[in-house]
Amino acid sequence: MAATLLAGFGHVPILREIASFLIVEDSLQPAAAIVALGGQAPFRQIEAAKLYHAGWAPIVFIVREGASDESHAMQELGITTLPEWELSRKVLIHRGVPASAIVVPNAEAVGTLEELQAVYDALQSKDAPVILVTSKYHTRRTRLTWQYVTGGCSQPIVRAASRDPFDPDRWWQQRRFALSVVREYLGLVNYYAGFLVGPGGG
Repeated sequence: MAATLLAGFGHVPILREIASFLIVEDSLQPAAAIVALGGQAPFRQIEAAKLYHAGWAPIVFIVREGASDESHAMQELGITTLPEWELSRKVLIHRGVPASAIVVPNAEAVGTLEELQAVYDALQSKDAPVILVTSKYHTRRTRLTWQYVTGGCSQPIVRAASRDPFDPDRWWQQRRFALSVVREYLGLVNYYAGFLVGPGGG
Protein backbone atom coordinates (compact mmCIF):
# COMPACT_ATOMS: atom_id res chain seq x y z
CA MET A 1 0.00 0.00 0.00
CA ALA A 2 1.03 3.60 -0.59
CA ALA A 3 1.01 4.32 3.14
CA THR A 4 3.37 1.42 3.81
CA LEU A 5 5.71 2.67 1.10
CA LEU A 6 5.68 6.16 2.62
CA ALA A 7 6.55 4.67 6.01
CA GLY A 8 9.38 2.71 4.42
CA PHE A 9 10.84 5.89 2.94
CA GLY A 10 10.85 7.66 6.30
CA HIS A 11 7.61 9.60 5.90
CA VAL A 12 6.07 8.43 9.18
CA PRO A 13 5.45 12.04 10.38
CA ILE A 14 3.36 12.67 7.26
CA LEU A 15 1.33 9.53 7.88
CA ARG A 16 0.70 10.60 11.45
CA GLU A 17 -0.49 14.01 10.30
CA ILE A 18 -2.81 12.38 7.77
CA ALA A 19 -4.60 10.57 10.60
CA SER A 20 -4.36 13.38 13.14
CA PHE A 21 -6.24 15.73 10.81
CA LEU A 22 -9.25 13.43 10.99
CA ILE A 23 -9.40 13.50 14.79
CA VAL A 24 -11.21 16.25 16.69
CA GLU A 25 -12.76 16.32 20.14
CA ASP A 26 -14.93 18.87 21.93
CA SER A 27 -15.15 19.71 25.62
CA LEU A 28 -18.07 18.09 27.37
CA GLN A 29 -21.06 20.13 28.48
CA PRO A 30 -24.67 19.27 29.36
CA ALA A 31 -26.58 18.26 26.25
CA ALA A 32 -30.05 17.30 25.10
CA ALA A 33 -28.94 13.83 24.03
CA ILE A 34 -26.07 11.46 23.41
CA VAL A 35 -25.86 9.77 20.03
CA ALA A 36 -24.02 6.45 19.74
CA LEU A 37 -23.33 6.29 16.03
CA GLY A 38 -23.65 2.87 14.45
CA GLY A 39 -20.57 0.77 13.94
CA GLN A 40 -17.57 -0.43 15.92
CA ALA A 41 -19.68 -2.14 18.59
CA PRO A 42 -19.33 -2.25 21.50
CA PHE A 43 -16.87 0.66 21.90
CA ARG A 44 -19.11 3.56 20.84
CA GLN A 45 -22.01 2.24 22.89
CA ILE A 46 -19.84 1.70 25.98
CA GLU A 47 -18.65 5.30 25.73
CA ALA A 48 -22.21 6.57 25.31
CA ALA A 49 -23.28 4.66 28.42
CA LYS A 50 -20.38 6.13 30.39
CA LEU A 51 -21.37 9.66 29.37
CA TYR A 52 -25.00 8.93 30.25
CA HIS A 53 -24.08 7.74 33.74
CA ALA A 54 -21.89 10.83 34.19
CA GLY A 55 -25.05 12.90 33.74
CA TRP A 56 -24.15 14.73 30.52
CA ALA A 57 -27.51 13.98 28.86
CA PRO A 58 -30.80 12.27 29.81
CA ILE A 59 -31.24 10.11 26.70
CA VAL A 60 -29.16 8.07 24.25
CA PHE A 61 -30.02 7.81 20.56
CA ILE A 62 -29.29 4.84 18.33
CA VAL A 63 -30.51 4.60 14.74
CA ARG A 64 -31.87 1.65 12.78
CA GLU A 65 -29.66 0.81 9.83
CA GLY A 66 -31.24 0.41 6.40
CA ALA A 67 -31.53 -3.10 5.01
CA SER A 68 -28.51 -4.20 3.01
CA ASP A 69 -28.18 -6.66 0.15
CA GLU A 70 -26.39 -8.97 2.57
CA SER A 71 -29.23 -8.91 5.11
CA HIS A 72 -31.80 -9.58 2.37
CA ALA A 73 -29.73 -12.53 1.17
CA MET A 74 -29.53 -13.92 4.71
CA GLN A 75 -33.31 -13.66 5.04
CA GLU A 76 -33.75 -15.54 1.78
CA LEU A 77 -31.57 -18.29 3.25
CA GLY A 78 -33.77 -18.37 6.33
CA ILE A 79 -30.95 -17.19 8.57
CA THR A 80 -31.85 -14.68 11.27
CA THR A 81 -29.21 -12.14 12.22
CA LEU A 82 -29.34 -9.48 14.91
CA PRO A 83 -29.60 -5.97 13.43
CA GLU A 84 -26.78 -3.66 14.44
CA TRP A 85 -29.09 -1.25 16.26
CA GLU A 86 -30.45 -4.08 18.42
CA LEU A 87 -26.90 -5.08 19.29
CA SER A 88 -26.21 -1.45 20.23
CA ARG A 89 -29.30 -1.41 22.43
CA LYS A 90 -28.23 -4.61 24.18
CA VAL A 91 -24.79 -3.12 24.91
CA LEU A 92 -26.33 0.05 26.35
CA ILE A 93 -28.70 -1.91 28.58
CA HIS A 94 -25.87 -4.20 29.65
CA ARG A 95 -23.93 -1.09 30.70
CA GLY A 96 -26.83 0.10 32.83
CA VAL A 97 -28.67 2.53 30.57
CA PRO A 98 -32.43 2.14 31.24
CA ALA A 99 -34.49 1.05 28.25
CA SER A 100 -36.65 4.13 28.83
CA ALA A 101 -33.61 6.34 28.20
CA ILE A 102 -32.78 4.74 24.83
CA VAL A 103 -34.41 6.43 21.84
CA VAL A 104 -34.65 4.63 18.50
CA PRO A 105 -36.19 6.80 15.75
CA ASN A 106 -38.55 5.13 13.30
CA ALA A 107 -36.46 6.23 10.34
CA GLU A 108 -33.83 3.89 8.93
CA ALA A 109 -30.46 5.20 7.83
CA VAL A 110 -27.57 4.27 5.59
CA GLY A 111 -24.39 6.18 6.35
CA THR A 112 -23.51 9.09 8.61
CA LEU A 113 -25.59 11.74 6.83
CA GLU A 114 -28.86 9.81 7.04
CA GLU A 115 -28.10 8.66 10.58
CA LEU A 116 -27.59 12.18 11.89
CA GLN A 117 -30.59 13.45 9.93
CA ALA A 118 -32.77 10.81 11.61
CA VAL A 119 -31.55 11.92 15.03
CA TYR A 120 -32.08 15.62 14.35
CA ASP A 121 -35.58 15.01 13.00
CA ALA A 122 -36.45 13.14 16.21
CA LEU A 123 -35.00 15.73 18.59
CA GLN A 124 -37.55 17.83 20.45
CA SER A 125 -35.13 20.71 20.97
CA LYS A 126 -33.57 21.70 17.65
CA ASP A 127 -31.05 24.18 19.04
CA ALA A 128 -29.66 22.30 22.05
CA PRO A 129 -26.14 20.80 22.07
CA VAL A 130 -25.87 17.09 21.28
CA ILE A 131 -23.03 14.70 22.15
CA LEU A 132 -21.96 12.57 19.19
CA VAL A 133 -19.97 9.44 20.04
CA THR A 134 -18.01 7.79 17.25
CA SER A 135 -14.55 6.46 16.35
CA LYS A 136 -11.45 8.66 16.40
CA TYR A 137 -10.95 8.69 12.63
CA HIS A 138 -14.64 9.54 12.11
CA THR A 139 -14.85 12.56 14.43
CA ARG A 140 -14.09 15.40 12.01
CA ARG A 141 -16.56 14.19 9.40
CA THR A 142 -19.18 13.61 12.09
CA ARG A 143 -18.83 17.19 13.33
CA LEU A 144 -19.07 18.63 9.82
CA THR A 145 -22.04 16.46 8.91
CA TRP A 146 -23.95 17.46 12.05
CA GLN A 147 -23.35 21.12 11.26
CA TYR A 148 -24.63 20.48 7.74
CA VAL A 149 -27.75 18.63 8.92
CA THR A 150 -28.66 21.20 11.57
CA GLY A 151 -27.71 24.28 9.60
CA GLY A 152 -25.53 25.25 12.54
CA CYS A 153 -28.50 25.45 14.93
CA SER A 154 -27.33 22.65 17.24
CA GLN A 155 -23.81 22.58 18.63
CA PRO A 156 -22.05 19.23 18.09
CA ILE A 157 -20.03 17.88 21.00
CA VAL A 158 -17.95 15.23 19.28
CA ARG A 159 -16.32 12.53 21.40
CA ALA A 160 -14.30 9.51 20.39
CA ALA A 161 -14.83 6.19 22.14
CA SER A 162 -12.06 5.92 24.72
CA ARG A 163 -11.58 2.21 23.92
CA ASP A 164 -11.37 2.80 20.18
CA PRO A 165 -8.31 0.77 19.05
CA PHE A 166 -7.43 3.16 16.19
CA ASP A 167 -3.86 4.43 16.62
CA PRO A 168 -2.99 7.56 14.58
CA ASP A 169 0.70 6.78 15.05
CA ARG A 170 0.50 3.33 13.44
CA TRP A 171 -2.72 3.23 11.44
CA TRP A 172 -0.99 2.21 8.19
CA GLN A 173 0.20 -1.05 9.78
CA GLN A 174 -3.31 -2.52 9.86
CA ARG A 175 -5.36 -2.91 6.72
CA ARG A 176 -8.70 -2.16 8.40
CA PHE A 177 -7.47 1.17 9.73
CA ALA A 178 -5.80 2.09 6.46
CA LEU A 179 -9.09 1.49 4.68
CA SER A 180 -10.91 3.56 7.31
CA VAL A 181 -8.57 6.51 6.77
CA VAL A 182 -9.01 6.34 2.99
CA ARG A 183 -12.78 6.15 3.39
CA GLU A 184 -12.81 9.16 5.69
CA TYR A 185 -10.94 11.31 3.21
CA LEU A 186 -13.31 10.21 0.46
CA GLY A 187 -16.17 11.11 2.81
CA LEU A 188 -14.70 14.56 3.38
CA VAL A 189 -14.36 15.10 -0.36
CA ASN A 190 -18.02 14.12 -0.71
CA TYR A 191 -18.98 16.54 2.06
CA TYR A 192 -17.19 19.47 0.45
CA ALA A 193 -18.75 18.52 -2.88
CA GLY A 194 -22.21 18.83 -1.33
CA PHE A 195 -22.81 15.10 -0.87
CA LEU A 196 -22.84 14.32 -4.59
CA VAL A 197 -22.34 10.63 -3.82
CA GLY A 198 -25.26 8.87 -2.16
CA PRO A 199 -25.22 7.39 1.37
CA GLY A 200 -22.61 4.80 2.19
CA GLY A 201 -20.93 3.39 5.27
CA GLY A 202 -19.95 5.38 8.33
